[in-house]
Parts: sequence; structure tokens; C-alpha cells
Amino acid sequence: MPVNLRGRSFLTLKDFSTKEILYLINLSKDLKSKYRAGIKGELLSDKNVVLIFDKPSTRTRCAFEMAASQEGAYVTYLTNSQMGKKESVEDTAEVLGRYYDGIEYRGFKQSLIEDLAIHSHVPVWNGLTDEFHPTQILADLLTIQEKIFKPYENIKVVFVGDARNNMGNSWMIGCAKLGMHFVGLGPKSLWPKPSLVKQMQEIAKDTGAKIEITSNIDKAVKDADIIYTDVWVSMGEEGKYAERIKLLKPYQVNMKMLKKARNKHIRFMHCLPSFHNLKTEVGRQIYKKFGLKELEVTDEVFRSHHSIVFDEAENRLHTIKAVMVATIGNI
Repeated sequence: MPVNLRGRSFLTLKDFSTKEILYLINLSKDLKSKYRAGIKGELLSDKNVVLIFDKPSTRTRCAFEMAASQEGAYVTYLTNSQMGKKESVEDTAEVLGRYYDGIEYRGFKQSLIEDLAIHSHVPVWNGLTDEFHPTQILADLLTIQEKIFKPYENIKVVFVGDARNNMGNSWMIGCAKLGMHFVGLGPKSLWPKPSLVKQMQEIAKDTGAKIEITSNIDKAVKDADIIYTDVWVSMGEEGKYAERIKLLKPYQVNMKMLKKARNKHIRFMHCLPSFHNLKTEVGRQIYKKFGLKELEVTDEVFRSHHSIVFDEAENRLHTIKAVMVATIGNI
């Protein structure tokens, strides 16, 4: 049966079947091919979308704006709104749902974006919350398909570091849905919630996926196809650098870790931004206070032939376009 996602919100990959996720990846490939061929898109013509940002952004904002524009939609960028301050989320959602065909939200609580979806009565897309980052995972899955010539069910992904952050959670869900081998690698205090792990292990029974959580580096990375990491301190947790550095320094992604995989074709991925050198203000502050020139990944790995970080960043544009086209587009 054909896949129909019209009118659906995109809040977490938990809400989507394997078939639906693969449909979005394939639609992304098609839209990317047309874009590169110079074919002008009109699948969002006469559509209006609003982008709400309670957290800063580079790739998410640019990808949503460009994706909408390239398919003919009108975009409003909204920050410093009254939502949750002088006006409830429910009331804001009711108003925006009457103005727009779709709403993107990037911020903190997952419960907030769920309220937006309930009360706006139009598709709502998750640009990042504290719990999930589903548009990033779609881009990563497309990138893996382009760069690793193996079926998803034969691919092992190791997420290194804070395995219970939005990226760790989302990767575990994506792997469970597509029958992949997922390993969350980090200190026990930063493991994902047992309830989410159990939920994904139940899904894995149907898809053939394998879900593991461990603090053992050698065991985790052996035969890995992808080593993935993220910043050690997420937005809103800036006061925790000392604690996280102490916990996560042993889990820095470096060439020694990559070699432990015993896979010469291993790929390194990161959702960006990354603290791999001293060319950022925050990086220099951390170096001054803690003496570290690199945090979650070394510059050697980040700049190596193993790294496909900019390919996945590019694919944010095409997968986000696919999500909007599939849920509100003229198809």
C-alpha cells in the first residue's frame, strides 16, 4: 500500500513505522536528485509555514527556510514570541494553526511540542527538543545509505558519550525501527532511560534490531560501521562542563577508538556543532578553564577521511524538505 503522511506531525520517530521512515528517506533522495538537477520545486506552493525557535540554531533554521523556499512556501521565522509567557501554548497553537499550514518548533520540553500539535490542528515538526531530534536522524540515515553500501540491518552504530540526550535517544529509536545494531556507549550515569530502552527492545523483536547499552569501549566499538558522538554539554546545561568532562573524557572519539573497531571503512558522524579545536569562543573558554583543546572528538578524526559530518549536515536540507512535502505538500 502507498504511504500517506498528509496531516501527520513529526514529533519523534517512535510515531512512525519502518515503512514510513523508509518512504521519507526515499522521498529525500528523490528531492535531492531534482534539486541537484536544477529542477524547480513547487510541492509547497501556496503553503505557509512558521518556524518557532526557543533555542539557537544554524543547520535547522537554514535547512527549514531553504527547504520551504525551494518548494515555493512562504516562511515566518518566529523567536521571542509570547508563547508560554503572556499567552499559553494552547492559545498560541490555536492562533498559528489558523494562519499556517505547518509549524516547526525547536526548544526544550517535548511536552510543549506535543501541545502545539494537539491544539494547532496542523502538522508540527520537531526541530529539536530535550528528548528527541528526529529530523537529524533522517538526515543521518540518508547519509549512511549514500556512504555505506550495506543494508540497514547489517549496520552497527555506536553512539558515544551522553547516551541519554536527544541524539542518543533518537538514534536508538531509528536503529530499532530499521533493524540496525545500536550500541549506546558511555558512563552508566548517562545511559538512556530504562523505559525507553525496553520499549525499543520490544520493537527490535519485530525488526531484528539489536539494542545494547554499555560502558565497555572495546566491546562497544568492535566491528562498528558508524561511530557517532555529540557535544558533552547540551544547550541549557552549560553549568555542567566540569562534571561532564570528568565523566566523558575517557569516551573522547579519537583514532585509537576508531582503530578498535577493526574496520578500515568505519565512518565518523556528528550532528554539529563540534568542539574539535580552539576556533570557537566556547572552545577557547573551555581550554582556559580546563586545559582541553578538544572535547568529544579530536580534530584528527573530525578532519579525517572517516568523517562524513558535512555530508549529513547537507542532507538536513533534503530530509526536512521531505518531511514538509509529505505532511503538507501538493502530492
